[in-house]
Amino acid sequence: MELNYTQITHPVLQHHLTLLRRKETRPPEFRRILSEMARLIAFEATQDLPLKKVAIETPMEKMTDAPAIAEELVVVSIMRAGNGMLDGVLQALPFAQAGHIGMYRDKFVHATVEYFFKLPEPIEGRQILLLDPLLATGDTAVASLKRLKEYGVGSIRLVSLLAAPEGIAKVNAQHPDVRLFTLSVERGLTEKGFLLPGLGDAGDRLYGTERL
Repeated sequence: MELNYTQITHPVLQHHLTLLRRKETRPPEFRRILSEMARLIAFEATQDLPLKKVAIETPMEKMTDAPAIAEELVVVSIMRAGNGMLDGVLQALPFAQAGHIGMYRDKFVHATVEYFFKLPEPIEGRQILLLDPLLATGDTAVASLKRLKEYGVGSIRLVSLLAAPEGIAKVNAQHPDVRLFTLSVERGLTEKGFLLPGLGDAGDRLYGTERL
């Protein structure tokens, strides 16, 4: 099956990605770099948002055809790693609202577990920018997408720094209408589901909870 995704190749973002991958990059610097990357990624992932004409008044004269975003946008973080991208994206998209999904893959019950879900209201028909730094097996992303659709949201764009071919294939198969953006398609996954070459566990590296 041919994978359907958009790869963001901006050289500044690719340079920052290398800094994130380095095992020497400690949590404070990891958080700063990821937030800055998220701000830049937001522009790349939303460059085709529809515009409408609005009336404004400049210091010089009135305008009736000033461009403005035509759709209400909601940025949704898949916690906890998605929170590392959220502030940066909202800096780029200050007109957007934010939501949170707490979801993880439980290795003992072999299923995704939801522990938190909060979206702005009303949410029906609103365009979603879903954030998760790493798309590995795709289980968490697929479950989050399913939950969002249960609330009747509009179109969804999923943004990840790194994605495994397996994860992309799963999202494509179960949610073919979702647009997927990533900086890199990785070589594959370890037996425990970590991306290769990857950057480790994004949540651990953000918040310093990895085993040293």
